[in-house]
Amino acid sequence: MRRRVTYQSVKLSPVGGGAGGIEVVVVDRVARVSEPLVRWGFELVLTSLRTFGRTLQLAVAAFSYLVGDILKLRHPWRDTLQQGWFIVSVTAIPAVLVAIPFGVIVSVQVGSLTQQVGATSVAGAAGGLGVIRQGAPMVTALLLGGAAGSAIASDLGARTIREEVDALRTMGIDPVRRLVAPRLAAMIVLTPLLCLLVIFMGVFTGYVVAVGFQGVTPGSYLSSFAAFATMADLAVAIGKSVIFGVIVLIVACQRGLEATHGPKGVANAVNAAVVIGVIAAFGVNLVITQLVSMFLPQKVG
Repeated sequence: MRRRVTYQSVKLSPVGGGAGGIEVVVVDRVARVSEPLVRWGFELVLTSLRTFGRTLQLAVAAFSYLVGDILKLRHPWRDTLQQGWFIVSVTAIPAVLVAIPFGVIVSVQVGSLTQQVGATSVAGAAGGLGVIRQGAPMVTALLLGGAAGSAIASDLGARTIREEVDALRTMGIDPVRRLVAPRLAAMIVLTPLLCLLVIFMGVFTGYVVAVGFQGVTPGSYLSSFAAFATMADLAVAIGKSVIFGVIVLIVACQRGLEATHGPKGVANAVNAAVVIGVIAAFGVNLVITQLVSMFLPQKVG
C-alpha cells in the first residue's frame, strides 16, 4: 500500500518542485492512510481497558457479597450446592478422561529420556512433578474454561437477553449477589477437588506405565517421587487451580451478563469467555511459575 501511495504522490507533485516537494506529499499521504489505523488501535486499547475495569469491578463486588453474606449468615447455600453439582457434572468425567492419557504421555516421554541417559531411578520424580506442578493446574483450567465457563456464560447470557437480569434489578436484587456469588463459592470449593482428582489420576497412570511397561521398580519410582515432591508443590498446584477457576468464572460471568443481540450475542459471549479465560489462565500461570521458581526453588529430599 505504501508503494502505491508513493507512486501517486510523485505523479501529483508539481513539475520542478524538487525532491523536497515530493517528500512532503508522500508524508501527507502516508499520514492520511495511517490515521484510521491509529484511531482504530487507540479505540481498541481503550475498549480493552474498559472491559478489564468492568471485570475487576465484578470480581470485587462478587467477593464482597460472598464474604459479607457468609458472615451475616445470608448466603444462599442451596444455590451454591446446585451450582457445585452442575460444575461437578460437567467436569468430573472429562477430568478423568483427560488425566489418564496425560499421565501416559508424560510417563512415556520421561521414561524414554531417563532410559537413554541411564537415570531410570528419577523417573518417578520427573513424571510426578511434571503432573503436579504444571499438568494438573493447566488441565483444570482447560476443563473449567471449556466446560464450566462456557456453560455459565451461556446460562447468564440467555438470562440477559430474556431480560431476567433487568427484572432482578427492577425488583431491587443485585444480579451479582444473586447469580455470581453462589457460583463463585462453588468454584472456590470444588476447584481444589478437581485438581486433586487430576493429580491422582495422572500420577497413578504414570506409575502403572513406568512399572508395568518401562521396567522401573516400584521402590525406585516411589522413593524418587518422595525425595523430590513436597507438600509445597501440592499447595502451589491447588492455589494455582483456585486462581484459574476464579479467573474463568469471573470472565464467564462478565461476558454472560453483558451479552447482547440475541442468540448470536450469547454465542459470541460463550466463545469470548472460553478464549479469554483460558488465555488469562495461561498468562497467570507463567507469572506464578516464575515467582515460585524464584522464591521456592526445587530441593532434593
